[in-house]
Amino acid sequence: MTTPPTGNLSPDALGSALRDVVEFVDAAGWDQPPTLFALVPTSVLAQTQPDLVDEFDTSELSPIAQEPLPTSEVGPGADRAVQAAELEHILATTSWPDAVAGCALVQEIIVLPPEAEADLDDAFEPLLSDPDAADAAARSTALSHPESRAARLIAGALRDGRTLSLLQLRPDEGADDGQIELLSHPDLAPNLVEALAATLENSIDD
Repeated sequence: MTTPPTGNLSPDALGSALRDVVEFVDAAGWDQPPTLFALVPTSVLAQTQPDLVDEFDTSELSPIAQEPLPTSEVGPGADRAVQAAELEHILATTSWPDAVAGCALVQEIIVLPPEAEADLDDAFEPLLSDPDAADAAARSTALSHPESRAARLIAGALRDGRTLSLLQLRPDEGADDGQIELLSHPDLAPNLVEALAATLENSIDD
């Protein structure tokens, strides 16, 4: 099968697909493991697996959830170093069939306002000679910080080079979580985006 022509996708195709990914994950609630999605042109899916496509579906890309990634660290309180290393290994060994036009990854993280960085520095600077202890101290400080927020990081990449990263803050307890608000920034998670893009270049026989 030849590579799908991602150049025919509209400028909004990746963003719309990532919103579909968020809605899918959000339906299962929070405290979920990282999940990888294949982004397949809906037209291709309609030809190859018509049972998976609604006849009224007008989306350009259809996200297909893969099995939850086997990371030992799950949720916003996860050990970032361990989870990052495990995700790096998983993505480095991931490849896709030609029909897949792109991919996306969702993982839960902890975010802090910029002014909280000084608190993190105070926590781990005395422990710089012990990287593991420094990381644990910084993570503990971030989790207990009064301004910390749990969030979902959603990153996606297409074969034509387009990438996008979004952030969904976890609603406060008791808040109306019916409306999903997504934030974006061009410098959000560049290493993750690069790793996702690399999976689209890996040979499926590797």
